[in-house]
Amino acid sequence: MPTEKSFTKDSPFPPLEDGKLRLYSMRFCPFAQRTRLVLAHKNIPFETVNINLKSKPNWFLEKNPSGTVPTIEKNGQIVYESAICNDFLDETYTGNALIPSDPYRKARDRILLEQFGKVVGGFYQTLRSQGKDDAVKQTFESNLDLFEKELGKRGAFFGGDSVSILDFLMWPFFERWCLLEIFCNYKPSPDRFPKLHAWIARMFEQPAVKATMFPPNVHEIYIKSYISGEVPDYDYGL
Repeated sequence: MPTEKSFTKDSPFPPLEDGKLRLYSMRFCPFAQRTRLVLAHKNIPFETVNINLKSKPNWFLEKNPSGTVPTIEKNGQIVYESAICNDFLDETYTGNALIPSDPYRKARDRILLEQFGKVVGGFYQTLRSQGKDDAVKQTFESNLDLFEKELGKRGAFFGGDSVSILDFLMWPFFERWCLLEIFCNYKPSPDRFPKLHAWIARMFEQPAVKATMFPPNVHEIYIKSYISGEVPDYDYGL
């Protein structure tokens, strides 16, 4: 694509070549990052069309009426919702498999992903309260306890000795823990969560994470633009 800048409601549709995989994304969206991680890990060739989520093109809404990212398209096939996109990619591009072959482990991973929704909610509630609501922080950490315990059973990653699709589905929100320190002067203690902190350090060394991450100051600038009440700066740094 000629530009990474966001497409708006007035932007013409960028033609898509036959056989090419396209990701509709937003650069700072943690859900879209879930799919960018899988694409990077599996070395899948693709192009990106970033969407202005406050001014969505009609042609994008025709492809995905919910207007959410990530959305992927290839040869007229359109898939959206991050976990579904990731499953589709892992099953279509079979190299560097991320989904467990064991049905029970796959089911357990899905259960954990469902439970992780509580962690995501607690993360954003803590940010909104600027870390001043102790009850919110206590609930957030109580929901994290399950994942600390699970890592103790599984090893270095949620996939055991190597990353799995579950690691990548959860990672974007841990990358954004820096925002808790910046805006709340708080982060879950390594004394209570030693395994999660060690996992975070290992994840930062993953090539796919290095390829898709932003440093803390960029996350900070984007979030400040998001909460300003104006249109977020989707194109910051371009």
